[in-house]
Amino acid sequence: MTKVISISNQKGGVGKTTTAVNLAASMGINGKKTLLIDMDPQGNTTSGLGSNRKENIFSIYDVLIREAKAEEAIIKTEFKNLDLIPSSMDFAAAEIELINFEARESILKSKLSNIKDNYSYVIIDCPPSLGLITTNAVCASDAILIPVQCEYYALEGLSQLMNNTFKRMKIFNRRLELEGVLMTMYDSRLKLTEQAEREIRKFFPDKVFDTVIHRGVRLSEAPSFGKPVYYYDKSSKGAKEYINLSKEIIKKDRKLKSKE
Repeated sequence: MTKVISISNQKGGVGKTTTAVNLAASMGINGKKTLLIDMDPQGNTTSGLGSNRKENIFSIYDVLIREAKAEEAIIKTEFKNLDLIPSSMDFAAAEIELINFEARESILKSKLSNIKDNYSYVIIDCPPSLGLITTNAVCASDAILIPVQCEYYALEGLSQLMNNTFKRMKIFNRRLELEGVLMTMYDSRLKLTEQAEREIRKFFPDKVFDTVIHRGVRLSEAPSFGKPVYYYDKSSKGAKEYINLSKEIIKKDRKLKSKE
């Protein structure tokens, strides 16, 4: 069974794209064939895997707005078990163009129906907004993973996300689950980080990942080389943490399947 996970937070700068790229790569390293979809018009996920947006024949824009099939847009990356559907410069206009489509919230879900069974996991990087692009991603998903920066305003953003966004998305996708809350940009030297962690774990009992993602130079450097952090420096803390995150998700899924 394929699991589709959207990486989403309406607040920017929380490590959303970093998580999408490195979680997808880590799933591949752990033997899970994975498809990563870049649904952020900024295209940082695409460039983070070393793909040039200008050179790609098809993109997620062509899949959603034009008549391209999802399989036509898939790029086989150089990284183990990892494929990519890239973003493009045109995708910035997709939010407006989607308004004119029938069943506009579920176009991606329909387009993925023919290919998703080829993968163990599909990871979707969403833009930091609540528009039709994010709605399409979440409607196609089984679960949503929320990266949260350990800072003073984290809970305010989380509360808004859960009370507004998540409930709204459940209208379009009743089976949507909360995969978990991932603490990012963690700095154990700061008391503020410890306070934020306590509050986040209190606010989401049993939904916060054991794995936390620390601030790290290698994590920041890797995208400029077009590589997930594991392929840039597999001995780095960031590489090990995202490997642990992927294992945590895989282990949980195995337990759920064994109970079925």
